[in-house]
Amino acid sequence: MSLNGWLQISLFIACILLLAKPMGDYLTRVFDRRKTFLDPILAPCERLLYRLTGIKPEQEMRWTEYAVAMLTFSAATALLTYVIERTQQWHGHLLNPQHLPGVEPALALNTAISFTTNTNWQSYSPEGTMSYLTQMLGLATHNFWSAAVGMALAVAFIRGIARREANTLGNFWVDLTRATLWVLVPISIAFSIALVSQGVIQNFKPYDTAKLVEQQKITGADGKPTTVTTQTIAQGPVASQEAIKMLGTNGGGFFNANSAHPFENPTPLSNFLQMLSIFLIPAGLAIMLGKMVGSPRHGWAVLAAMTILWFAATLTCYWAESQPNPLIHNADQRASLTQSGGNMEGKEVRFGIANSALFAAVTTDASCGAVNSMHDSFTPLGGMVPMVNILLGEVVFGGVGAGLYGMLVFVIMAVFIAGLMVGRTPEYLGKKIEAYDVQMSMLYLLIFPFIILGFTAVSVLMPNLGLSSLANHGPHGLSEILYAYTSATGNNGSAFAGLNANTHWYNYSLTVAMFFGRFMMIVPMLAIAGNLARKKIVPASAGTFPVTTPLFTLLLTGVIVIVGALTFFPALTLGPILEHLLLHAGHTF
Repeated sequence: MSLNGWLQISLFIACILLLAKPMGDYLTRVFDRRKTFLDPILAPCERLLYRLTGIKPEQEMRWTEYAVAMLTFSAATALLTYVIERTQQWHGHLLNPQHLPGVEPALALNTAISFTTNTNWQSYSPEGTMSYLTQMLGLATHNFWSAAVGMALAVAFIRGIARREANTLGNFWVDLTRATLWVLVPISIAFSIALVSQGVIQNFKPYDTAKLVEQQKITGADGKPTTVTTQTIAQGPVASQEAIKMLGTNGGGFFNANSAHPFENPTPLSNFLQMLSIFLIPAGLAIMLGKMVGSPRHGWAVLAAMTILWFAATLTCYWAESQPNPLIHNADQRASLTQSGGNMEGKEVRFGIANSALFAAVTTDASCGAVNSMHDSFTPLGGMVPMVNILLGEVVFGGVGAGLYGMLVFVIMAVFIAGLMVGRTPEYLGKKIEAYDVQMSMLYLLIFPFIILGFTAVSVLMPNLGLSSLANHGPHGLSEILYAYTSATGNNGSAFAGLNANTHWYNYSLTVAMFFGRFMMIVPMLAIAGNLARKKIVPASAGTFPVTTPLFTLLLTGVIVIVGALTFFPALTLGPILEHLLLHAGHTF
């Protein structure tokens, strides 16, 4: 750990906190349908879209109608992506210069659901599997749509809290359109230009072939040695996909190495901008929450809880990765001008330990899943941090929109617990929290561990299906399986790369985990929002628990940690914690 590393981490969170308020103000204006500086350009486009599609923007929806519209849109776009993948052999030379074949059914289904659910789990090597058209029309468009769906759902939940004696939560199609046109598209354009200025490529060139300076001998799939004399250098429209990949907390890379690839993330500045873009909208949504419910301090209290949990994760990961490897003896592992002094396995030298640990914490706190280092190569405790970030429910900033509505479910549970502590009916911003709200909140919270632990247990018990894909055995192998289902269910998309997930078992089981981890949790959340919207406002009294104070922030933080710790601690004990103890006892795997 170094002063330089801490200065970069401090600069990052300072920028986020400075940008949160203007971003929150802008989002509030967008979803309240107030005037913005982009209206002269975008308002005519919006009206044209409504005319072409027959949408009536003034017609609002009940929570059930909102859910049906969201599910219908998601199903239609998933089918579109599946068809594009299966037929990419006909995309033509310009949009498929490598003449890649159509994607096989199991992988195509997995990928279509992955990008629809904002997970962007990739069981394939993108540059060797997907054509340019598939990357742009099938995958990059989902980066916009899935993020816009998350934002629309968060806004619907906030309206449920803010409204009184109402039956509707807004119009899904309007919220989806405004999230896309007013937020995601303009920021992505500006961010793409910034990335191109740093060296991120944007072209339609066929892949280049370079002659190696030194020949390499490798063992082929048939077990025979092969001499390699050339290297294929992939090209493509990267910057445009990279921008929305980060801004929409999607995470799916154009290249297999993701943001560790120099064509996706070439410089320390591009790395900083990518991390900044991951947290930008989630931080702004927290401020929007406070403004739309009429309690700005509440928004800051929620953002403070997110920041505390983020800092704890970053501190732990940075400390763990800065420690020397106990299995490397008779070597000076102290930090100096010639070495990092910690675990550099799986990390890019141009980013170092501090920015690798920070990126890992940011991308898993925010349901993004992009990586600039390989989590599988982290130390046991360092690798446990991104896993725990997801296991907490992806509410620490979280995915665009999804993080906020997940956090609000925890807010309801925190207020409920506070009400039990003082022996009165709990209230949240003037709304009484009753049995139905708590039941739906518990359903939301229980679905998550049921899917993760259920699929992990089944995979561990099936040697020919679940265990045959492991590159490592013992506790690290368990961590690889646990992380895969955690990432899929949490709609994160990052992975412990030692697991070969491109098999029928993992493609189909992870598809189910991603689907239910997204949509089965949305339905009870919208039910809570619809129920809250119908309630009257109750005047605050001496027994009302304030949700704008540091005490509320600490209670909310504690509830999130306790729920995650009690649920997943046994599995973590058998995985990364056991691996850490065995590593320091001198065992290898």
